[in-house]
Amino acid sequence: MTKRHIRIDIATQTLTLFEGERILVRYLVSTGLNGAGELNGSGCTPRGRHRVRLRIGAGCPVGTVFRARRPTGEVYGPELAAAYTDRDWVLTRILWLTGCEPGRNRGGPVDTLRRFIYIHGCADTAPLGEPRSHGCIRMRNADLVGLFDLTPVGTPVEIRDRGSLPLC
Repeated sequence: MTKRHIRIDIATQTLTLFEGERILVRYLVSTGLNGAGELNGSGCTPRGRHRVRLRIGAGCPVGTVFRARRPTGEVYGPELAAAYTDRDWVLTRILWLTGCEPGRNRGGPVDTLRRFIYIHGCADTAPLGEPRSHGCIRMRNADLVGLFDLTPVGTPVEIRDRGSLPLC
């Protein structure tokens, strides 16, 4: 059986879902405005080997607003956007990542899970293809629904700024 895995490339701002070596789909994303890095509070996107730890939002409407990983009961739209212009929207679904490399992205001040690093939806007006997030990986909502349906808990995720890493 061939294993699915995700590769996020910070340099090209893309997320690719593989089945073995075969590309299933590739999406444009937005990673951390502050670049690549693992330190808590840095606003950077952590590199290295990760896994999907939790899947949140299955069955929620597209545009569901999440705060602290819980749906607020709101659905994103122009009224919410106008009322909260500075909010970093977490929308539609959440794939919460955990690091696989102790000392690099697991444990202590570099722990991806405790940093609340997700693959999540964003406003459809938000620019993708350029670093703009607070460290998470942002996607278009429709793209995220498709990815979410193909990504079970435990799916390996490699985040790289250059080169490849073995999957965990």
